[in-house]
Amino acid sequence: MENYGFFAMMARLKWIDRWALMRNSSDENLAEHSLEVGMLAHALCVIGNERFGKKLDPDRAAVIGMFHDVSEILTGDMPTPVKYFNRQIRTAYKDIEHDANRRLLSLLPGDLHEQYLHILEPGEEYAEEKLLVKGADKLSAYIKCVEERKAGNREFEIAEGITLESLHELHLEEVETFLEEFLPAYEKTLDEIQTGVLQ
Repeated sequence: MENYGFFAMMARLKWIDRWALMRNSSDENLAEHSLEVGMLAHALCVIGNERFGKKLDPDRAAVIGMFHDVSEILTGDMPTPVKYFNRQIRTAYKDIEHDANRRLLSLLPGDLHEQYLHILEPGEEYAEEKLLVKGADKLSAYIKCVEERKAGNREFEIAEGITLESLHELHLEEVETFLEEFLPAYEKTLDEIQTGVLQ
């Protein structure tokens, strides 16, 4: 029987550190980030459905979110200022991501390939969910900035402002709702959060 390496490669998400150009008070790896993005993408879809009458697929968005950065197992985490420095770099990086995804998919048996292709590179039928995954990705980055500031690390001050601005530029009502209703709790201590729940 053949052996396949796809999930062994997924397990390596935890070895890829994020924010390589910044001094971190608390390290964050790609596995942690991917779980958070999946959870946030799910929440944004639920908000879209319940508050704005949409027909989004929260479960599909969560899975897309969990897998959205797996190409970085092969490429490493490319810092945002580098990745988006200019159009040529951005285009080249997209090509590299696509190639990395194909290499990862080649580590699956043929009968599972199609299912995971639609997760790693979802089609237009999930265009709205993909947009909310992008929002969740930026939300995760913003939350990291807030947490670092709370820890007294000034390294993330400028990134926090830029990331918040980029969130507003998405013009997503689900993201704005999350920022208004859920983000303030990230500024609180554990006891303050629990007290708020119990009141």
